[in-house]
Amino acid sequence: MKATNFEFRQRFWIIMVIFWVGFWLYQVDRINVVEWFVDRVAPGNDSREALLARVLFAAAALLVLLAAWLRTWAAAYLRSTVVHDPSLHSETVVADGPYRYMRNPLYLGGILLALGVGFLASRSGFVVMVAGRSILYLRLMGLEEANLVREQGDSYREFCRRVPRLWPSFTPRVPRGNLEPKWRQAFLGELFMWGFFVAISWFAVTLKIAGTWWIIGVTLAIWVAYSFFVYSRRKVRERSSPQTS
Repeated sequence: MKATNFEFRQRFWIIMVIFWVGFWLYQVDRINVVEWFVDRVAPGNDSREALLARVLFAAAALLVLLAAWLRTWAAAYLRSTVVHDPSLHSETVVADGPYRYMRNPLYLGGILLALGVGFLASRSGFVVMVAGRSILYLRLMGLEEANLVREQGDSYREFCRRVPRLWPSFTPRVPRGNLEPKWRQAFLGELFMWGFFVAISWFAVTLKIAGTWWIIGVTLAIWVAYSFFVYSRRKVRERSSPQTS
């Protein structure tokens, strides 16, 4: 199962469409997935229902926290400019940081994010978010790994043999490299993930959706502005760098 180059270049917009469809499904399925679950576990007990809902949304916030940390850790070694680049990079293999434990920490973080944010969706929306993003990420992994095998050959095959694809190992599977993590750019590059964590944490405490959307919206706006700034600077550097024949 391998994605096309178009899917890789447009992965951000495909992910946005999956999220949009997931929340749009409230138009045809008006029952929140957590509400549906709580009604079956504690029917007719309002106090228990509210407590259980908060516990479940707190669990969702923890999933998003784990997703944000995992992606930030990975971006600190891979660099955010590569993480969000529409071009496919297969010239080197990063085998440091979280990549000593799994080959695709960014995609695992994306799946955890879908699980956590999916708690805000309807029953069918939850399924679309989690299944849609998981299928997309599996396809993207297939494309990236095929390109890395072609470019890196046996060295990458050996890396694949030693390091799990998605489910992390409890111990590092390759020696530590000499890369130094760049935390500031990693945090800024994954700012939207931290915004989702704050938003769902807010909802777990208040059960008020309006503030949740405000937090997500403001965070996404800041992240888009930062991403545009980084992209513009990179283009300026590329134009000003000497061309070699």
